[in-house]
Amino acid sequence: MGVTYKYFGARDGATAARVPISMRPEELGGDELGHGMFTKIKPETMAAMVLTGIEGIPLDRVPPLELVVLHPDYAVVKLPMTVVDPMRGIGEESVGAAAFIWSTVPDRAGPQDAFNVYQLLHHWQDFSDRLHEVGHQAYCLVWP
Repeated sequence: MGVTYKYFGARDGATAARVPISMRPEELGGDELGHGMFTKIKPETMAAMVLTGIEGIPLDRVPPLELVVLHPDYAVVKLPMTVVDPMRGIGEESVGAAAFIWSTVPDRAGPQDAFNVYQLLHHWQDFSDRLHEVGHQAYCLVWP
């Protein structure tokens, strides 16, 4: 049995904490709930991919995620804003370089093929733009 990760945006932690209970778009605002990102990539891996590849931060310096809710059936975590901001306004070369850098980082989990990383970073870039437009922060809903 795998784990599913749903990335979404919310105004604050209190709103994000209600997501698993309600899952109603009107409570979140914007289109993040309907057009969030579903992936099998862990939020800590997503954070490391962006911060290592775009910001040049060493893997051991990637900040931890903030736990918002821990429930027997699910968890909600907040990603650091430093994971969303660097993706806005960067060009193809930067995304390609980040994908290549991440594909060569030793001793880490997550996708290793540079093209797969490139596609994932493009999805993350679109997601980051949507979050910024509505003034939301990035969260991740985790459930088995």
